[in-house]
Amino acid sequence: FTKPDIRKKGLASQVLLALESWAYELGYERCVLETGKRQPEAIALYENRGYSRIPNYGPYQGVDNSVCFEKTLKPISE
Repeated sequence: FTKPDIRKKGLASQVLLALESWAYELGYERCVLETGKRQPEAIALYENRGYSRIPNYGPYQGVDNSVCFEKTLKPISE
């Protein structure tokens, strides 16, 4: 959750990019995540950052409120 008065400043994108970079450095090839259908700002963030919707996985299978995403990781220079 991000407080409304600090939204739209790119902070979430910066945090997400840092996490993706760290995962790539650790040798991971992709990121997968889950958010809720009632979080349109989060859904927009992930879609704008190149994440694609995937079928719900693991504990989110059969959970109607969940939306799952994945993204193939690349070096930042690409």
